[in-house]
Amino acid sequence: MDPRYVFGDDPFKDPDLPPIGKVGDLMAPRAPQTFEEVAAEKESLIDMTIRLAGTVARFDTEWASKQLHLSLPLIRLILNQLSAEGLIEELWQTKEGFSHYRITQQGRDLAVRLMENCAYVGAAPVTLEAYAAMLRWQFATTPQVKPQDVTAALGGMIVTKKTAQLAGLAVSSGRSLFVYGPPGNGKSTLGKLIHGALPGDYWIPYTIAVGNSVIRVYDRLCHEVIPLDLPQSVDRRWVRVRRPFVVVGGELTIEMLDLIYSPVLKAYEAPPHLKSNGGVFLVDDFGRERIEPEQLLNRFITPMEHSVDYFTLRTGQKLQLPLRHVLIIATNLGLETVTDPAFLRRMGYRLYLGAPSPEQYVIIFKAYAQKVGAAIPDGVIERLLARYKEQDRELRACEPRDLIERSRDVCKFMGRPLELTSKVLDLAWIGYFGETAPTAQERATKAPDNPNMVEGAA
Repeated sequence: MDPRYVFGDDPFKDPDLPPIGKVGDLMAPRAPQTFEEVAAEKESLIDMTIRLAGTVARFDTEWASKQLHLSLPLIRLILNQLSAEGLIEELWQTKEGFSHYRITQQGRDLAVRLMENCAYVGAAPVTLEAYAAMLRWQFATTPQVKPQDVTAALGGMIVTKKTAQLAGLAVSSGRSLFVYGPPGNGKSTLGKLIHGALPGDYWIPYTIAVGNSVIRVYDRLCHEVIPLDLPQSVDRRWVRVRRPFVVVGGELTIEMLDLIYSPVLKAYEAPPHLKSNGGVFLVDDFGRERIEPEQLLNRFITPMEHSVDYFTLRTGQKLQLPLRHVLIIATNLGLETVTDPAFLRRMGYRLYLGAPSPEQYVIIFKAYAQKVGAAIPDGVIERLLARYKEQDRELRACEPRDLIERSRDVCKFMGRPLELTSKVLDLAWIGYFGETAPTAQERATKAPDNPNMVEGAA
C-alpha cells in the first residue's frame, strides 16, 4: 500500500460510497485491486477490456491499465482471466507482471458482438450507486460559502450590498436564483462571477454504468481538471475538477435535458445540468430558448424541490440521480411573459438588477478606463451623462465598457493610441446607439446637404 494513502472510518456512512482515504490533505477514492472489490462491476470491466483489445493489433499490461484507468493489480487479474479463457494470448513478458498480448479470433468475435451493444472504449465506468454516494458525501462535506468569498467573487462588478447578499444567500444555501431586469445590467456577468464564490473541488467519474449502458459525465468543455500528482493507489476512474460552471442559452431544447444517446458509440452523454452537479448551472436569456418557458420551468420543478432528477434510457429504464447545483435563471423579459407566481414561489431567491445610478455609472466608466489604460479628460463623463439625459436614455451598466471599446476601434482606425476625447466618444456614441431622427422643426430649418438640390426636387 502506498504510504501516502491512509485509510480510516468515514464519518459519512453510506454502503455505496467507494473506499475513501487521505492523500496528503486530500480525501480521494481508493483504486480497487481485486475482483472482490469490483464484484458488481467485474463483468462490465472484462467486457470493456475485450473491446479495448479488439481496437489494436497488440497491447501490453501498462497500456491497458492507462487506457481503462484501472490499477495494475486489477488489470493483471482481468488479463490473466481473458488469457485463460482463450480470448487473448500472451506474446512475451518484459518483466514480472508486465506482458504483451494480442486478441485471438475467438476474442475478436466476442469484441464485435460486444461493440454492437456498446462501442465505448476508454476510462472504465463506476457504478451508478457509487456516483450517487460520492455526490452525497461531497455535498455533505463541502465547505460553507462565506460572505468574504462572495465579496471577492463579485469584486469585478459594481453592485449594491443587497445584491451581493442575495447572490451570496443563493450560493451558500444551494438554492436557486432568479435574476431579472432590463438588458445590459450584469445579469449574466453576475451568474458567471458568483461561481467563483464556491469553495473546494469535486471528484467526478469519467463515466458511469447502468447495467450494460455507459453514461459519459466528464466533459473537458465543462470541467476544469485540477493537476495533481496522485499515487497509483487512487482510483483513476475519478477525476478531480473545479466546481463546474455550465451555461446554456437560446440553443436549449427539452431533449438536451435528458440523457443524449450517441448511435456511433452506443453510449449516453450526460445532459448539461447533470454535468454542473456541485457547481452552477446558468440558464441565460431565459424565454428566448427553442422551448416554451412554461415547459422548461416545469422540467426544473422536481430537481429544485427534491434535489434529484430522473432520466430515461432507450430501454425505458428510469434512473434517479442526486442533483445539487446553484440554478441561476436570468432574463430581461417581463416576468408575466416567462413565468408565473407558482414557479416564482419555488425559486430560492429573486434578484432584480436595474439601471445603475449616475454615480455607479461613473465608477464603472472609470474602472474600465483604468483597466485599458486610458486617461479620462475633464468633463468627458459629465458630457456623456448629459447626453443620456437629453435623449431620455436609461443608463446601462454595460455601456461604459461598450463605448470605451468603440472608442478603441475609432482610435485604431485613425492610427493613434486610445484617447477618450469628446470627439472620439461622439463617434463611438453614434456608432453604438445610432443617430436620433431629427424632429420636424429640425428638418425644416436644416440646410440641404447638396446645394444643387431644392425642396421638392425628385
